Amino acid sequence: MQLLHVLLLTLVAAVLIAWLRKLRCIGQHLPPGPRPLPFIGNLWELSFQLHDGTLSRLAKTYGNIFTLWLGKTPMVVLHGFQAVKEALISHSEEMSGRPTSPLFKAIMGCNGIIFSNGETWRQQRRFGLTALRNLALTQTKSLEGHVQHEAWHLLQFFKEEGGNPVDPACQLANSMANVICAVAFGRHFSIEDPVFRQLITTIDVLIDTRQNIWGRVYDLFPWLMHCLPGPHQRIFHDAKVLRAFILQEIRRHQRNMTNEPQDLIDYYLHQISVSADDPTSTFNEENLIQVVADLFMAGTEATTTTLLWALLYMVVHPHIQEKVHRELDAVLGCKRLIEYEDRKRLPYTNAVIHEIQRYGSIIPVGPLRQCIQGITLHGIPIAKGTIILPNISSVLRDPEHWKTPQRFNPDHFLDDQGQFVNNEAFLPFLAGHRVCFGEQLARMELFIFFTNLLRSFTFQLPEGVKHANLGCVYRPILKPRPYGIRAIPRQAGTTPQTLKPSFQSSNSD
Repeated sequence: MQLLHVLLLTLVAAVLIAWLRKLRCIGQHLPPGPRPLPFIGNLWELSFQLHDGTLSRLAKTYGNIFTLWLGKTPMVVLHGFQAVKEALISHSEEMSGRPTSPLFKAIMGCNGIIFSNGETWRQQRRFGLTALRNLALTQTKSLEGHVQHEAWHLLQFFKEEGGNPVDPACQLANSMANVICAVAFGRHFSIEDPVFRQLITTIDVLIDTRQNIWGRVYDLFPWLMHCLPGPHQRIFHDAKVLRAFILQEIRRHQRNMTNEPQDLIDYYLHQISVSADDPTSTFNEENLIQVVADLFMAGTEATTTTLLWALLYMVVHPHIQEKVHRELDAVLGCKRLIEYEDRKRLPYTNAVIHEIQRYGSIIPVGPLRQCIQGITLHGIPIAKGTIILPNISSVLRDPEHWKTPQRFNPDHFLDDQGQFVNNEAFLPFLAGHRVCFGEQLARMELFIFFTNLLRSFTFQLPEGVKHANLGCVYRPILKPRPYGIRAIPRQAGTTPQTLKPSFQSSNSD
């Protein structure tokens, strides 16, 4: 027994010595930061979460560029606009890599747009941007037309509630998911469709894996966790469900191919065909599945959450809601469809939407980048392969670039004449080569949904509820706590029926 104790102590000592040597060797080439523990790094100090408040506290001690260790992996954190700007804009090409954790590699491989690198990423991203642009220019079923169609369904839902209290979260999620279904599949799903409901639940689970503690543990011990039962196995199950759903849609498209592509899958299948003889092509079914999955994960919950905060902020700030009402009535009236181009005529409403994104800061940290070649930031050398974490919240609330960073204030985006002005520190979609490829779609959705809702309804708290709960659920996407809200119709002329788009998506309902 005594010999066993000696052997165990010797093993522990050897591991610690090896860890300290690695830490000393790697640490010499990294910015300063809190001292990591063996195996878990700084995860204990972070409470196994990358919380923007914790990162801000550490920045006060170690500066705007500092190092954290997630397990055995070091990561450089960028805090504040100047640090993020220099890295992601001034060194956009060098910062275009995407690190892949063991969990995401097991779930998604290195396919698609979000999690791929190198030539695969370049080809898939270029295709994604081109396909979305082509869909936006289509005359019969334009991208904007699909968004207007789903906005009409949402107005119909609130009208049928008759001003009764309702939690808008589920219906907003249905609307955003159906926009992506229209873009990817060319069709609208009924909210009663069990397959569609499972799709929304599956996407929610997969997004949550980014900060799920079981996901963190899996990344520390992938060889062990892959075999053990536990909540993390739900992630693999749901990934298979999403994959099967997308594959079924691909097969439907293959059976009904036309000469003129109608949606993203049509465009991709055409690209596979024309690239068949190109040995450098990365266009194949595996990448198609992941591109569609990326579109769902990037384009549903983030926009849903932003609109949830938008309605809550309008309830909390009724004077701002009233100013939006007045501008919409004066400029647009109540009879015609709202178009994305109208944002140029609605400076105050446009400023409110931007302030919702800034103040809400729904993705407070990340997503991660990786240096594909060495650079120098603020005089600090950053080696090739280093993982980079931009603290987005620190940019959107940087006191050097916002007059009242901790207060909801649309004047951040208005000049002295009341005209809309942008701010260079407004980076909710980040920047550089890895900027969100669905940014323009998200901007269009936010504008069309928000303006349609505010033109048609006044939003209020349920009777008897005096104060809104502005608390949040801290996940990879910062969501408000569930709340009830009343949608009171504003005018007889702004009914969903009079605002119905002129076309219907194929296979509607």
